[in-house]
Amino acid sequence: MKPEARLEALSEFLKAQRSKLHPHTVGLPPGTRRRTPGLRREEVATLAGVSTTWYTWLEQGRDIKVSPSVLDAIAGALQLNTDERKYLYALALEPGSHMKPANEAEDTVISPSLRRILDELKYCPTIISDRKCQIVGWNAAAAHVFLNFDLIPASERNMIELLFNKKELRSLAVNWEHFVRGFLSIFRAYYGQYVADPWYSDFIDKMTHQYPDFLELWNASDVSSAPEVMIEFRHARAGKMLFNLTSLQVQGATDLRCSVYTPVQDSSTETKLSKLMNGSH
Repeated sequence: MKPEARLEALSEFLKAQRSKLHPHTVGLPPGTRRRTPGLRREEVATLAGVSTTWYTWLEQGRDIKVSPSVLDAIAGALQLNTDERKYLYALALEPGSHMKPANEAEDTVISPSLRRILDELKYCPTIISDRKCQIVGWNAAAAHVFLNFDLIPASERNMIELLFNKKELRSLAVNWEHFVRGFLSIFRAYYGQYVADPWYSDFIDKMTHQYPDFLELWNASDVSSAPEVMIEFRHARAGKMLFNLTSLQVQGATDLRCSVYTPVQDSSTETKLSKLMNGSH
């Protein structure tokens, strides 16, 4: 990522996190009427123990010296969680250590053991993706619930982009925006971790220009390396289906993620999925 893009991302993140907080949540008096939601810059600076001018420069994306101890104070003032702190540090500190090695192969091969795990999760739609949210593996259940990924060229199997350009996925989740934000929170965690890789800023620019609703959702997205949520689908053939999404990191040389959609217990989801996969629908 170019320094300008990194600092712009830092600026946007700080503004977004500041807007989420209110005086009463951090022990400050409400004060006079506010023109913008959330805390003021001077209030964040006071909570962090830094000057308003310095914090303003940081939030404006100026190229200034930042120490880990001051970032700790900023993170505390903004009440950041662990993933959000990692994201802040990656954007604010000198980049480079998280850059993917240039000689690392782009193509990812699913190991036989991981392939077996996919197949064993018969009635749990499961997708394996890389650090760019590129889909590199899936099981039969995922193909029935989401898309037949075999029909999509490998270069076009990016989960983020598919959520925006495939009408089947736009209509699948009852709350599509909630569904998308879950994936964007994961993507943002990767974005912070691999801040030196220009692919991310290029991808965000492309999505912003091609899909009018992307930027608002991206700016509103949280940072989470493993969100766990319940999702309600309205499948075109199977009807209402309820799944718990669990996101797991696959340990090893490649940065892979396993997203498992487990049918909600005491719902009819597994029965419906079984019928769908066996051609009863």
